[in-house]
Amino acid sequence: MSVFQAIVLGIVQGLTEFAPVSSSGHPILVPWVFHWPILTNEMLNKTFDVALHLGTFLGALLYFWSDIVHYLQAWIRSIRKREIYTTSERLAWALVIGTIPGAVAGALFEDTIDTKLGQPWLIAVMLAAGGILLYVVDKVARHDRRMRDIRMRDGAVIGLAQAAALQPGVSRSGITITTSRALGIEREGAARFSFLLSIPIIGGAAVYKSFQLITGKEHIPPGFGGAFFWGVVASAISGYLVIRWLLAYLRKGDFLPFMIYRLAVAALVFILIALPGWSATIH
Repeated sequence: MSVFQAIVLGIVQGLTEFAPVSSSGHPILVPWVFHWPILTNEMLNKTFDVALHLGTFLGALLYFWSDIVHYLQAWIRSIRKREIYTTSERLAWALVIGTIPGAVAGALFEDTIDTKLGQPWLIAVMLAAGGILLYVVDKVARHDRRMRDIRMRDGAVIGLAQAAALQPGVSRSGITITTSRALGIEREGAARFSFLLSIPIIGGAAVYKSFQLITGKEHIPPGFGGAFFWGVVASAISGYLVIRWLLAYLRKGDFLPFMIYRLAVAALVFILIALPGWSATIH
């Protein structure tokens, strides 16, 4: 893997982590399309994926720093008082509750996700289905609730949806925004809650994998330090920028461009699979 490839994959990761187009699917599809060898090196692929998630975590942390501090203080205050009184305390608990299903599912099904669910044909199916679902739900759902109206039971429902995003192609932000919209939360509020909800999952996975690197259970292959560094930088910058852009866009725009994009990528994958020399699976 060259530094150029690492930067491209970092940008792809940062853009797709928060845009509702599947961050877990694109880092598989891009090397598959260009025949980059990273997919055939299991150790390199896994550790580099951790590095890219660390980058998007840093980008989100930078953008939402004041929100994170605010809700963390509210959560701690609620625990000390043993009651949930303010809107901030309720939202903090909704975020905590919403984090649990994804964390549990990730821990239980990590091996299955890594070995069986990342096939191009399945990613394409999930991209198409998720894109259509996102657009249709957004069009039929009401818009009468804001992020401040989210209850703890809403957080639980959205958190269960987030667990389904472990399947590459579904999109964590896509499925959580879709679920939030189905609950009547307006677009910008749905996206903001989705992004905040993703931070503990992304950060937790990055910290866990980083600990494995530190303890020697996993390692960065020799000679790839520079590629890893620039991949993280590209992922952090692009992640920060896409959060900023998407929250502004959703104040007036809808999800039609994202559905079209997802359908186009899915169609491209199936066209490539139909051509000689291409496989629907990665071995």
